Amino acid sequence: MPNKTPAIYWIRKDLRLADNRALLAASKDARPVIPVFIREDDSAGALGGAQAWWLERSLARLAEAYEKRGARLILRSGDPADVIFALIEETGAKSVFWNRRYTPDGIATDTALKRKLGDAGVQAESFAGHILHEPSKFRTKTGGPYKVYTPFWKAFSAEARVPDPLDAPEELTTANAKPESETLSDWRLYPGKPDWAAGFEPLWTPGERGARERLDRFIDEFAENYAASRDRPDIEATSMLSPHLALGEISPALIWHGINRAKNLSAENRKKFLQELVWRDFCHHLLFHAPDLATKNWNDRFDGFEWVEDDEALAAWTRGKTGYPIVDAGLRQLWREGTMHNRVRMIAASFLVKDLMIDWRSGEEWFRDTLVDADPASNPANWQWVAGSGADASPFFRVFNPVLQGEKFDPDGDYVRRYVPELAALPAKHIHAPFDAPKAVLEEAGVTLGETYPKPIVDHKAARKRALAAFEKIKG
Repeated sequence: MPNKTPAIYWIRKDLRLADNRALLAASKDARPVIPVFIREDDSAGALGGAQAWWLERSLARLAEAYEKRGARLILRSGDPADVIFALIEETGAKSVFWNRRYTPDGIATDTALKRKLGDAGVQAESFAGHILHEPSKFRTKTGGPYKVYTPFWKAFSAEARVPDPLDAPEELTTANAKPESETLSDWRLYPGKPDWAAGFEPLWTPGERGARERLDRFIDEFAENYAASRDRPDIEATSMLSPHLALGEISPALIWHGINRAKNLSAENRKKFLQELVWRDFCHHLLFHAPDLATKNWNDRFDGFEWVEDDEALAAWTRGKTGYPIVDAGLRQLWREGTMHNRVRMIAASFLVKDLMIDWRSGEEWFRDTLVDADPASNPANWQWVAGSGADASPFFRVFNPVLQGEKFDPDGDYVRRYVPELAALPAKHIHAPFDAPKAVLEEAGVTLGETYPKPIVDHKAARKRALAAFEKIKG
């Protein structure tokens, strides 16, 4: 084995080997590499319980991938600076590499650590890869950050140069020193009792291999109809790549080039999907320039909005018992599978914020804990978009009618039947508004409102008027 000084590769939300510039830099010229994942707090990098389930499985598969290539994944808990300097002492490493993150806490931690390492004479380098652009460098012609998506997309598609993805190293050299590692089982990221994530297993395959398989399947089977079908929750039409992206099991650059090189896609479908991928970048752009995006209204006019505190209504919403089938189906899908179709996310969010007038931050917090694709940028940016308080937001006065939305995007009621089985026997004509169905139809379907399925917790027409009246107070 060459007698070379080892390098530390600090893993964060980049649980992959392919297209990983920090890993490739650390292992350059067969230098021994020490990959370490640090549990910085109890979440170990997961935003919530659902993502912790995913992270546990992804780390296990990442450890196997490293082992096959001749390296050993080290797990440590604690302050990153303490862990990194301890590893330097234990292994004699003279360099540390990582891929950048763009959250406020992450930036602060990384900046301070890079300074400490430099003062200690240790090489420290960071690389891009979690998003497609660098928010500190990508600016408008006036030098400021982008605040509206369309100009962001136009500039990105015209100016951005997404590097070709890099292959994973075929083999890695392990260090002579064998630093101790904590065990993943001891972390108990997902205790499993009760096994509330049992419904996740049939749907998801965490890990880099699962991400690549998901991308390939999307390109082969669904992408050619993406633009026309993406808003239909009743059919399989979307990529389902977001949880893989959230923990960096696949790079956005690999997806970008995979879609661009797919020969079966029309220009319309290609553009529509890439616009959705770049929307993720836009959300990170907003977070980078507005670090308090998850807690503070982007538009401070909404600081005076009169939100309603209603714990009972919030609980009904989280449990999928609002009496509006499309909303309830979405929340039940979220609990059962750790995801919710994007169109239904907008419908459910609009219902919470505008029909119930509950602060968007309550919804953001629930999604953060229950989504396997929870993302510190996309989650608050999208909630603020729906609430009307965010950048380039949907106007507050655009209030989704949950019945009409259900009829339009789930026309046969199949999505509702899948997740709200007590309504399964209702005909499509009435499944999105059982409260308006004739008594005989309800009886034939075995539905008793208020018993087998809840009555609406709010009248949509009256709720809409209430929300618009509250908005009028802050319009000026």
